Amino acid sequence: MQTDTMVMATGKTQKKQRKRHTRGVYERKPGQWWICYFDASGRRRREKAGTWESARDLYIKRKNEALAGKKLPEKLRRATVTFAAIATDALAYSKQHKRDYRHDAGRMETLLGWFREYPADGITAQDIERRFEQQEWSPATCNRFRALLSLTYRLAIRSGKVKENPARLVKHRLEDNARIRFLSDDEEKALRSAIEVHCPEHLPEFDLALHTGMRLSEQYGLTWSDVSFARRVLTIQRSKNGSARHVPLNQTAVRALETMRERTGGVGFVCGETTGPRRWFEPVLKDAKISDFSWHCLRHTFASRLVMAGVDIRTVQELLGHKTIAMTVRYSHLAPKHTLAAVEKLVPKTSESEAATAGATATTTATEGIALATPEQPMLQQLIQ
Repeated sequence: MQTDTMVMATGKTQKKQRKRHTRGVYERKPGQWWICYFDASGRRRREKAGTWESARDLYIKRKNEALAGKKLPEKLRRATVTFAAIATDALAYSKQHKRDYRHDAGRMETLLGWFREYPADGITAQDIERRFEQQEWSPATCNRFRALLSLTYRLAIRSGKVKENPARLVKHRLEDNARIRFLSDDEEKALRSAIEVHCPEHLPEFDLALHTGMRLSEQYGLTWSDVSFARRVLTIQRSKNGSARHVPLNQTAVRALETMRERTGGVGFVCGETTGPRRWFEPVLKDAKISDFSWHCLRHTFASRLVMAGVDIRTVQELLGHKTIAMTVRYSHLAPKHTLAAVEKLVPKTSESEAATAGATATTTATEGIALATPEQPMLQQLIQ
């Protein structure tokens, strides 16, 4: 009796081992058998089969179909991945790795309104272009949406949910970044007066922006731990290009920070808990009768005044935190002295009488240039201080 029991147990063990070692058949969970095989196109596939016997028979059937070049049944096609599914992954990535997550979230709402239940791999470049053409957007706005779509599909390709990125075929719009809007002396006086009348507590924020050239997100994300009064420098832990940078502080910027430290107690964010200046800045612009101007134009003003003061482009690039000098070169036309000196070298040598006449003319011209530049001096002295 005991021998019969041992024989039966051994038989069951051998049968179980045989099942586990059957080619292409495996047990995913107790009592749940699956098969793994390569179809006619060479693609690896897995199917749930139920019992071991069913799995064994199905594996043999699929292998024979693959050898005969037969396509798989309709029901075995991969499940449809919607745009909403890959959008969720993209937003999760943006929240963890990007500083402008809030902008991505806002843009994604628009994209979901277009393509939410669309199959992700069914959206074409033509579909995206058609949507863009229906909007009254600037080239820059179209490019931001294109970039977000491209990121969404790159992440989906990496996770194996789609195979192609249609955003790559959407044309990149040419952005007109040549125009630079900056404050004149008169505009600055009018704007300061309006701030002093309506919201004098925000004047230090204005001065800090005007004398450091920080981006809005950098300034309003700055904490007191990032400010060093001893070294007269503040540290932006993660700038737009992803790296840290250090911003030197002139006397005006230091005074502005000291005022804000008294107001906040030197705890938390430098500019307080507010996320930006929009609520108070737009009304004072209107009161000062300054049009076509935004907070970012203060950064343009900072850069433009540095260039007009004779600071070289490389230094301006470093102060602005531009990753490439191409972004900074657009301010170079404000410093025409080096280009004028270059073309002057083409002038042929003249006789002494002509040289004297030319010298007198040059002196007059230079004097006129100084006279024209005089109104800019107070502005430049503030930057140098």
